[in-house]
Amino acid sequence: MWKNIDELNRHLVGCCRCPRLVEFRQRIALYKVKRFRDQDYWGKPVPGFGDINAELLIVGLAPGAHGSNRTGRVFTGDQSGSFLYEVLYETGFSNKPCSLCPGDGLELRNCYVTAVVRCVPPENRPKREEIENCMRFFDAEFALLKNVRVVVTLGMIAFDTFVRYLREKGMWNSETVPRFKHGERFFFGDRGVLITSYHPSRQNTQTGRLTKGMFLEVFLAAKDILS
Repeated sequence: MWKNIDELNRHLVGCCRCPRLVEFRQRIALYKVKRFRDQDYWGKPVPGFGDINAELLIVGLAPGAHGSNRTGRVFTGDQSGSFLYEVLYETGFSNKPCSLCPGDGLELRNCYVTAVVRCVPPENRPKREEIENCMRFFDAEFALLKNVRVVVTLGMIAFDTFVRYLREKGMWNSETVPRFKHGERFFFGDRGVLITSYHPSRQNTQTGRLTKGMFLEVFLAAKDILS
């Protein structure tokens, strides 16, 4: 459909298919929060980010209200992003341990980050039809990222959505549909490996449901597979 990632992203940022999400992302960008009141919010769909030749693909849920919806770069500007990029740095997939804003010098190495929904949803809960509306972008993105061998899904919704996508494409190597469990591995396609992880949300990291050690293990496993 689109020839390259840049062309895809130009169409993506102009998408208005989901009225509920459009209204919500724009309302957040207008009213902001006190600590960011002097900043201009992105307030549009958020593209993927990283190395277009990457072998590792990370699939999250959706932009954070005052993170990606503010900065315009996936997993950037909030605690979830800080948790993710610190671990990517320690495992060699990033040149820096922090993610503040586009233009801060952050580069991903052999890694690309995206999400199943590109607009911030109320209460971080997108509707099924909103996920399906966004899948045309994911489908095109996945096709353009031709070197992907390992996919890490962050959270149950990202996992369920990616498995459903693989089944629809005939790339799921089993007749059974697995349940989400942190740290599991599954094979897909000719040589793909799917690794599951809890999402690095504040709800998970501050309660200890997802520790840094657990998250490190996921990306060390990905690194080991790729090496």
